[in-house]
Amino acid sequence: MVIDVRFLPNPHFVAELQKLTGLDERVRNYIVEKQECLDFLKQFMAFIGYLIPCYQREGKSYLTVSIGCTGGRHRSVVIVEELLARLPSEGLIVKSSHRDTTREEAL
Repeated sequence: MVIDVRFLPNPHFVAELQKLTGLDERVRNYIVEKQECLDFLKQFMAFIGYLIPCYQREGKSYLTVSIGCTGGRHRSVVIVEELLARLPSEGLIVKSSHRDTTREEAL
């Protein structure tokens, strides 16, 4: 499943946040304080909460969720971390990776 979060405000265009990643608390706060982010997280968690038991009933051993944005350094990272914090840990093995947080940003 691939989710595009380019609808969220982009910290890339905020000078003091541009060189940071979504792992930085300032970037997280910039994104998560927006109502559309809170609404998205609520709706998406409800969707995932519905899907996980369905996948389990069908005998599926994994569900891959990819979160993407323009550069892969800000919004998608924040959303992945927020989803991880909200996922029920009981009975689930959850892994994450942030592919683009360490790449040099093109200026």
